[in-house]
Amino acid sequence: MPDKPLPFLDHLDELRQRLIKALLAVVVGAIFSAFFWKLILEWLMEPAGDIELHYFGVLEPFMAKLKLSIFTGVFLASPIVIYEIISFIAPALTQKEKKFTYPFFTMLVLLFFSGVFFGHKFIMPAGTKWLLSQAGGKLVATLSISQYISYAGIFLLGLGVSFETPLVVVLLSKLGVVTPASLLKNWRYALIVIMIVSAILTPDWSPVTMVLFAVPMIALYFLSIFLIKIF
Repeated sequence: MPDKPLPFLDHLDELRQRLIKALLAVVVGAIFSAFFWKLILEWLMEPAGDIELHYFGVLEPFMAKLKLSIFTGVFLASPIVIYEIISFIAPALTQKEKKFTYPFFTMLVLLFFSGVFFGHKFIMPAGTKWLLSQAGGKLVATLSISQYISYAGIFLLGLGVSFETPLVVVLLSKLGVVTPASLLKNWRYALIVIMIVSAILTPDWSPVTMVLFAVPMIALYFLSIFLIKIF
């Protein structure tokens, strides 16, 4: 049976405490990342190939380093953020359901970082190369460091979140919201939703990058149906 329900104000207080813990984890991760910003920036620039980044104001180098540290802090703190979310939900679960919380947490973290790795290794190089090729050899690239960090950070963060699709769909199935039959029947609607989500999460809104973003999400959607049948 689920734990005894807490009063509404107690729920709000617990939510506040968990949000503070998650935020502190991001801050600590950002501070730690600030000491290694050069290495992180080099890693982030790998998908773009041999390019140079520029800045166009006195404050931009500092703001770019701050932005890079915050994005990296979010990535590093993601296991703690996910843990706090699951811990907040856990009291509403039955004892049988609670047995799956740690495996569920582990898979969420692994899928998130798998999405980041997959995006950095395969999707970002192709998408960035296509975007830069639109200059047609007639334009000279002068890329802002601040804009590139935003582009790469949002791209990788969005792809990491999108890789959580299988577990989210499996969870909805366990709650009785969806079934394999309904998912297969409504795959066209799912495809439209995925394309909309891809358009929102794709920082440059280019069609090629959006498709590159959507393809793994579509594959994960059908993988989710397969997983539901197994479990």
